[in-house]
Parts: sequence; C-alpha cells; structure tokens
Amino acid sequence: MSNTAGNRIAVSLFSGAGGMDVGFARAGFRSILACEIDPDACRTFNSNLHSVGHLGNGIEPTSVLDVDLSRVPEDLDIVFGGPPCQGFSVAGKMDPGDERSKLIHAFFDVVERTKPKAFVCENVKALAVSGRWQGIREILFERSERDYSVALIVLGAADYGVCQNRERMFLVGVRRDLFPQGSQALETSVRSSLTDYEALPSTIQDIVREIGPAGSENNPLTCTAKVTFAKSPILRKSAYAGMLFNGAGRPVRSTGVSSTLPASMGGNKTPIIDEGEIFDGLPGYIEDYHAHLIAGGEARRGDAPKRLRRLTIKECMRIQTFPDDHLFHGRKSSIYRQIGNAVPCRLAEVVAKSVDAILASAEAKPAQSAA
Repeated sequence: MSNTAGNRIAVSLFSGAGGMDVGFARAGFRSILACEIDPDACRTFNSNLHSVGHLGNGIEPTSVLDVDLSRVPEDLDIVFGGPPCQGFSVAGKMDPGDERSKLIHAFFDVVERTKPKAFVCENVKALAVSGRWQGIREILFERSERDYSVALIVLGAADYGVCQNRERMFLVGVRRDLFPQGSQALETSVRSSLTDYEALPSTIQDIVREIGPAGSENNPLTCTAKVTFAKSPILRKSAYAGMLFNGAGRPVRSTGVSSTLPASMGGNKTPIIDEGEIFDGLPGYIEDYHAHLIAGGEARRGDAPKRLRRLTIKECMRIQTFPDDHLFHGRKSSIYRQIGNAVPCRLAEVVAKSVDAILASAEAKPAQSAA
C-alpha cells in the first residue's frame, strides 16, 4: 500500500498505553492490529483510539504469542513495538533467563510471518551496547538481515524535544527489495533523516509552571509518597545524584530535564521537584542542602519541607509527551507504570517519520527509472 493518502498500515506489538502508537499515528501510520496483555493498558489504549491510530474498535488483553495475524494484509508497511525490557535493563537484574526477555524473539517471529516493508523494535540502551547481550544482538541481526537491511541506533530523547534524559535503542529494518544498499547505508540514511527533527526540550519548570501546582484543578493526580531525609546520605558531586532523600526517586533540576521516568513510579521511586523554586522563585533547596552536607553539615531527619514533592501523573504524561487529553485507566500505581513503560510519543514520531521518508524514497525509485 502506498503512502499517497498519508497513511501506512501497521501492526503494533506490546502496545501498552499507546505511547509509541501516538507517535506513529502522528507520522501517518495506522494499525490494522494492536496487541497488549495488560488489562489496564488495554483500557487506556481503547479510550484513546482517536490518537493512537488504530483502525479497529479496540483491543482485548492478548499475548503476542497468541496474536491472530489472519487480518494482516500482504502489503503491510511496518511492524513496530517495544518488547518488555526488564530483563535487559541495567536498572533490573539483567537476567538472561528472564521470561520477558524472550519476548523480543516473538517480535521477530511476527516480522518473519508478516514480511512488512519495515520494522522498528525499541528497547533499552543496554541491549544495544552491553557485552552481556552480545549473543542476543547477533541472533537478532542474523534473523533480520536475511530479508532486511538493518540499523541499530541509540537515541537520546532530549535531543528530539523530550524533557527527559531517556536513552533508547531502536533496531530499524527495511526490506532488501526496497533498500538493497545494505545495513551500513540504512544506518546512515536513518541518522541523516533524524537530524531534521532535533529540537531543544522544555525544562521541568516550564512544564510544571504551565500545568500548575500539585493538587490544583489542572494537576489533581498527585503522588502521595512522602519525601523524607535519608538517614545516611550518599553524596555525589551533583546535588541531583547520590541519595539525599528516601527511596530511589532522585531530585530533578528545575532548569533541566527529567531523569528517565521508571515504570516503578507511584511511590518513593517517583522523581522529586522543588515547588518553592519553581513557583515562588526561592533559592533551590536541594542544592543548598547538598552544599550543607558537602561542607560537613549533619544530615537532617524526618520529613523534608513540603515544597519538595514528587512528580504528578499529569507532569509525567507531559514529560513523556503524551497528549494532555490522553485518558488513563487503573489505580494510580498502574497509571504511573503505564506512563513509565511507554516510549515518549515525540521520540516515536521522529523515528516513524524517518522510516517513512526512507520508504517513500525507495518506493519512488521504480517509477523514476521507468520515466
């Protein structure tokens, strides 16, 4: 199917709350099939069909191992998705035996069965660079390079206008009958196309000021986990590293971008911001406290000042570049998890646009040679 109408037909795997789907939809892709196993994420996906680009009436919880491919057309444009990454992530145990890690092979099973013009497989940076996963990379390349030119690239979300230091791997393939130049040439083409979409991100204070204080009418879904002082602070050169407060939710610089939003948010792993600095122009509490500790001052005890609080759901949505009207379902912990698991919509969009440009160029060549 050509892209003359601005739409390409896709299969979306591991669709989650639809972050990657929103990005691909903005780039002109429409999914004939989407697949997600988590019930809350399915409900979220189904409440946002207007923005995720799904051509069906909704999805039911289904494993990618059981997905029905009978409705997929022979001229499928793309298969895209982000298989579960917990087994590959440096934030986890990096366990080669983790059952979730094996699902990346299921992604390529679908690619082999549907033979799309292109595929985009997203995952954590470690899968692309860690020696532990060298064998996995070799298997994926061996499988995909039989029929595709393949590019493995690592992208930083902040380079493309996302307020987040989130680095992700994208394995991009274009079928060799469309792109016979080979994998190195494809990587060059993808990287060249991506430069068109580089952009400066908003800062944390830009986002928070626009949304409003936590608990306000426009920012109601707050994280109730307290911020308390760490009894034995772990100091680093930066006030935003180490551990000054309880839990794994590190403070975030107001004038910078967020650290990677984890799927484990919702409690004390949710990043911390300083509302007093953002809204009232007060000196930054976090940097002042860090300087106090570096100078040999004693660690404080109990609850931190209320001006320090954790990111809200609306703020996390905006950091992940979800549309403000994206409706989420489930308990707060589930919503935070869905947001943290997502591919930033903006990052997915720029990758999708780059692949679309490469496909459009490849599809135009036969017509040009015949002219």
